[in-house]
Amino acid sequence: MNDSEKIFSFEILFENAELIAANKPAGISSISENDTSIETLHSLLEKKYSQKLFIVHRLDKEVSGIILFARNSRAHKFFNDQFAERKIKKFYTALVHGSVKDEEGIIKRPIREFGSGRMGVDDKKGKPSETKFKVTRRFKDFTLLELNPSTGRRHQLRVHLYSIGHSIVGDLRYGDRNIQEKFPRLMLHAKSLEFKMTDGSIKKIEADLPYLFKEEIEKAAE
Repeated sequence: MNDSEKIFSFEILFENAELIAANKPAGISSISENDTSIETLHSLLEKKYSQKLFIVHRLDKEVSGIILFARNSRAHKFFNDQFAERKIKKFYTALVHGSVKDEEGIIKRPIREFGSGRMGVDDKKGKPSETKFKVTRRFKDFTLLELNPSTGRRHQLRVHLYSIGHSIVGDLRYGDRNIQEKFPRLMLHAKSLEFKMTDGSIKKIEADLPYLFKEEIEKAAE
C-alpha cells in the first residue's frame, strides 16, 4: 500500500472526482460534534485533499468500516439521496453475545431517542426500523452475524440486537457494562456498500475486517 492510499492509519478504498470512500478505524469520530479542536476523519480528509468535503453518512465513533464523503455539492445530493431513499445496500459484520436461534431473520422494531444519546425500542412512539441478519459463524458463547439494515436510525444495529437479547460484543452503551468492558472495542464493522454512481454504473466497495476484530473472532473460536 503506498502513501497515497493512507491517511495516517486510514485506508482510502476508492476515490474519483466526486467521491472518497475511506476505511474508518474504530475510535475516531466521523465528523466534529462539539469540540472542533479534536481531529475527526472528516477533518483529516479535508487536510489531506486540501478541499471542502461533504458528509454523505456517518458511522458511530466506535464502529469501523466504509464511510463516504462527496467532493462537491452536486455529488453530495446525489449520494445522500440514495441513502435517504434506502437505495444503498449496506452490510455490516457483528460479533454478538450468545447463540442467535435462527439462521437468518428480520428485526422490525421502532426506535426513538430516550435521552443522553441513548436510543431504544418504543413500539408506540418509535420510528419504523428494520434490520436483516444472517448467521455466518457460530461459537460457544458468541455468534458472528452479517447485518443488512434497510433503515438508518441512530444506533439501529446496536439497539436491535440488544432488544433481542444479543448485544454486540464490546458495546458499553447497550449491554452489561461489567462484561462489555472486558473487550477492546465494539465488534461492529461496516464491511460493504453498493450504490449507483453519477454515470449510472453500480459501484461496490468492501473493507476487510481490522486486525483487532479478527483477533477477537479467533479468541471466540477457542
